[in-house]
Amino acid sequence: MAVQSHNHAALAATGGPDRPPTADSASPPTPPPAPAHVHAAGLMLDSHGRTIRDLRVSLTDRCNFRCVYCMEPDVRFAPPGSLMAPDEIVRLVTLAESLGVRKVRLTGGEPTLNPHLEQIIRDLRRATRVELALITNAWRLDRATARAWKAAGLDRVTISIDSLRHDRFARLTRSTSTPADVLAGVEACIAEDLTPLKLNAVLLRGLNDDEAPDLATLARTYDLEMRFIEYMPLDSAHAWDSAQVVTAAETRRAIHARFPLIATDADDASSTAVTYRFADGAPGRVGLIAPVSNPFCGACSRLRLTADAKVRPCLFSTTEWDLMPLLRGGARDADLRRFLIDATWTKQAGHGISLDTFRQPERPMSAIGG
Repeated sequence: MAVQSHNHAALAATGGPDRPPTADSASPPTPPPAPAHVHAAGLMLDSHGRTIRDLRVSLTDRCNFRCVYCMEPDVRFAPPGSLMAPDEIVRLVTLAESLGVRKVRLTGGEPTLNPHLEQIIRDLRRATRVELALITNAWRLDRATARAWKAAGLDRVTISIDSLRHDRFARLTRSTSTPADVLAGVEACIAEDLTPLKLNAVLLRGLNDDEAPDLATLARTYDLEMRFIEYMPLDSAHAWDSAQVVTAAETRRAIHARFPLIATDADDASSTAVTYRFADGAPGRVGLIAPVSNPFCGACSRLRLTADAKVRPCLFSTTEWDLMPLLRGGARDADLRRFLIDATWTKQAGHGISLDTFRQPERPMSAIGG
C-alpha cells in the first residue's frame, strides 16, 4: 500500500477512531495516538470499551487449498522476505501478552506451510504463557506431526472440514486432500491431547448446505465442538453473494431436526460462537458463528496481525496499520507497545456486513489471517 501523512486534523475529518482512512485512500504509516489514560492502563483498549485478549497471528498468506469461498486458483502470494520472521513473530506476541493478550491463534493461509512452524511454537511457548492454538486444514497432520507440535508447546488445534463427501470436498477446496485425510488429522490431535479440539465448516447454499446434520455427527463421534461459520465476504474474487449464505438459524434447525439441541448458556460474552449440547446426552457440542446474520461485534476481544506485520483491528477493517517499518527499523519495545495500543484504539464498533455502506476488504481471508 502507498503511504500518506496523517495527523489529528485528518483523523477528525474521517470521524474519529471509528472511521480511520481507508486502505483504498492509502493507509497512514502510524495510527493516531490513543488518549493518555489508555496508554497509562497498559492494555490494548478500543474506543468502544473493549479489551483485546485474543490475538490472531498469520504465519503465511500461502495455502495449498483454493477454497471457493476464499481463494481463486490464480492468487499470487507475497514474497517470503516481506513476511515476519520467527523472531519477529515471537517479539510481537510477547509484547502483546504484556498488554493483556491471553490467547494466541496461529493462522494463515495454511500455517503448516511456514517452514519454521515448529520453531515458532517452541519459541512462543518459552517466551509466553498464552494459550496457544493453531488453525489448519490438516492436509499434513499425522500422529508424528501432532506429537511434535504438542512437545513444542502447542495447546490445541482447530481443523477445517466443509464436507464429508469426497466429490464435494474436492469441489469446495480445489485440492487433492480428502475428508478421510482430515479425519485422520482429527484422530491424531485427539491421540496427542491437542484438545479441546474444534472443527470448522462453512456451508454454501447449493453446495454443501444439506450436510449440517452429517457434520454434526463428528461432534458426537469424537467428543469435540463442530462449528458452523456463515459464508463471509472475504473471497479473493469479491464474488460473495448473500443468496449463498446459510444462516446460523437455518443450520441449527437442520441439526435440531435430527439431533435435538439445547443451548449451553455457558458462552463467554466475547465468544464468536453460540454453543449447544445434544439433548440425548451424547458427547460433543455444536457451535454456530453468525457474523452475517447476527454479528457478535459488541463484545469482540480480537485483534489480527497479518503475516506481513499489518495490524488489523477487525477482520473486515479497510485500514491496516503497518508495523514492519518499526519492527525492522530498530524500534524499541516501548515504541511497538505504543503502536499496538494506538492501533487498537481505532477498532471500529462493528463490521456492518448487513448495511448498505459495507465495503469488502481488498485482501481476502488468506492474506488477512483467519
